[in-house]
Amino acid sequence: MDTAHKISVVNKYMEAVTTGSMDLIKEIYADNATVEDPVGTPPHEGIEAVCGFYGQVLGMNVKLELMGDVRCAGNSAAFPFSATIGDTRIEVIDIFEFNDEGKVTSMKAYWGPENRS
Repeated sequence: MDTAHKISVVNKYMEAVTTGSMDLIKEIYADNATVEDPVGTPPHEGIEAVCGFYGQVLGMNVKLELMGDVRCAGNSAAFPFSATIGDTRIEVIDIFEFNDEGKVTSMKAYWGPENRS
Protein backbone atom coordinates (compact mmCIF):
# COMPACT_ATOMS: atom_id res chain seq x y z
CA MET A 1 0.00 0.00 0.00
CA ASP A 2 1.31 3.39 -0.93
CA THR A 3 1.82 6.56 1.07
CA ALA A 4 -1.07 8.32 -0.68
CA HIS A 5 -3.52 5.70 0.60
CA LYS A 6 -2.27 6.03 4.19
CA ILE A 7 -2.57 9.81 4.05
CA SER A 8 -6.09 9.55 2.60
CA VAL A 9 -7.11 7.28 5.50
CA VAL A 10 -5.71 9.81 8.00
CA ASN A 11 -7.73 12.55 6.29
CA LYS A 12 -10.87 10.36 6.40
CA TYR A 13 -10.25 9.82 10.11
CA MET A 14 -9.99 13.56 10.74
CA GLU A 15 -13.23 14.06 8.81
CA ALA A 16 -15.00 11.14 10.52
CA VAL A 17 -14.37 12.42 14.04
CA THR A 18 -14.97 16.08 13.21
CA THR A 19 -18.24 15.42 11.36
CA GLY A 20 -19.40 12.59 13.65
CA SER A 21 -19.51 9.99 10.86
CA MET A 22 -19.69 6.43 12.18
CA ASP A 23 -19.89 5.23 8.56
CA LEU A 24 -16.39 6.60 7.90
CA ILE A 25 -15.11 5.05 11.14
CA LYS A 26 -16.41 1.65 9.97
CA GLU A 27 -14.81 2.21 6.56
CA ILE A 28 -11.40 2.99 8.06
CA TYR A 29 -11.04 0.18 10.61
CA ALA A 30 -10.56 -3.57 10.07
CA ASP A 31 -12.91 -6.01 11.81
CA ASN A 32 -10.11 -7.07 14.19
CA ALA A 33 -8.86 -3.54 14.91
CA THR A 34 -7.67 -2.31 18.28
CA VAL A 35 -7.79 1.26 19.60
CA GLU A 36 -5.70 2.37 22.58
CA ASP A 37 -6.61 5.98 23.43
CA PRO A 38 -4.59 7.10 25.25
CA VAL A 39 -1.75 4.58 25.27
CA GLY A 40 -1.65 2.85 28.64
CA THR A 41 -5.41 2.44 28.94
CA PRO A 42 -7.14 -0.87 28.14
CA PRO A 43 -7.48 -1.27 24.36
CA HIS A 44 -10.82 -1.51 22.60
CA GLU A 45 -10.60 -4.78 20.65
CA GLY A 46 -12.69 -5.65 17.60
CA ILE A 47 -14.85 -3.45 15.40
CA GLU A 48 -17.83 -3.50 17.80
CA ALA A 49 -15.70 -2.24 20.71
CA VAL A 50 -14.00 0.30 18.44
CA CYS A 51 -17.38 1.60 17.28
CA GLY A 52 -18.55 1.72 20.90
CA PHE A 53 -15.54 3.89 21.77
CA TYR A 54 -16.14 6.22 18.83
CA GLY A 55 -19.86 6.34 19.62
CA GLN A 56 -18.89 8.16 22.82
CA VAL A 57 -16.27 10.35 21.14
CA LEU A 58 -18.49 11.38 18.23
CA GLY A 59 -21.15 12.57 20.67
CA MET A 60 -18.71 15.05 22.25
CA ASN A 61 -18.55 17.41 19.23
CA VAL A 62 -14.78 16.95 18.88
CA LYS A 63 -12.95 18.97 16.23
CA LEU A 64 -9.66 17.54 14.90
CA GLU A 65 -6.99 19.48 13.04
CA LEU A 66 -3.68 18.21 11.66
CA MET A 67 -0.68 20.03 13.14
CA GLY A 68 1.94 18.72 10.73
CA ASP A 69 2.66 16.26 7.98
CA VAL A 70 1.68 12.61 8.12
CA ARG A 71 4.79 10.42 8.44
CA CYS A 72 4.61 7.02 6.74
CA ALA A 73 6.94 4.05 7.14
CA GLY A 74 6.31 0.38 6.45
CA ASN A 75 2.67 -0.40 7.20
CA SER A 76 2.27 2.57 9.57
CA ALA A 77 1.41 6.25 9.59
CA ALA A 78 2.04 8.71 12.43
CA PHE A 79 0.46 12.14 12.60
CA PRO A 80 0.29 15.07 15.03
CA PHE A 81 -3.05 16.79 15.52
CA SER A 82 -5.12 18.76 17.97
CA ALA A 83 -8.47 17.70 19.37
CA THR A 84 -10.71 20.51 20.58
CA ILE A 85 -13.65 19.72 22.84
CA GLY A 86 -15.39 22.90 23.97
CA ASP A 87 -12.71 25.07 25.60
CA THR A 88 -10.23 22.18 25.99
CA ARG A 89 -7.52 21.50 23.42
CA ILE A 90 -5.41 18.34 23.48
CA GLU A 91 -2.31 17.86 21.33
CA VAL A 92 -2.04 14.22 20.21
CA ILE A 93 0.13 11.96 18.10
CA ASP A 94 -1.68 8.96 16.62
CA ILE A 95 -0.08 5.94 15.02
CA PHE A 96 -2.08 3.80 12.60
CA GLU A 97 -0.97 0.34 11.50
CA PHE A 98 -2.55 -1.01 8.31
CA ASN A 99 -3.31 -4.49 7.00
CA ASP A 100 -2.77 -5.58 3.38
CA GLU A 101 -6.28 -4.37 2.48
CA GLY A 102 -5.44 -0.84 3.63
CA LYS A 103 -7.62 -0.94 6.75
CA VAL A 104 -6.41 0.26 10.15
CA THR A 105 -5.67 -2.70 12.44
CA SER A 106 -4.19 -0.69 15.30
CA MET A 107 -4.57 2.90 16.46
CA LYS A 108 -2.52 4.21 19.36
CA ALA A 109 -3.04 7.74 20.64
CA TYR A 110 -0.18 9.36 22.53
CA TRP A 111 -1.25 12.15 24.87
CA GLY A 112 -1.47 12.90 28.57
CA PRO A 113 -2.52 15.62 31.02
CA GLU A 114 0.52 17.73 30.05
CA ASN A 115 -0.83 17.94 26.48
CA ARG A 116 -4.07 19.69 27.51
CA SER A 117 -4.62 23.40 27.43
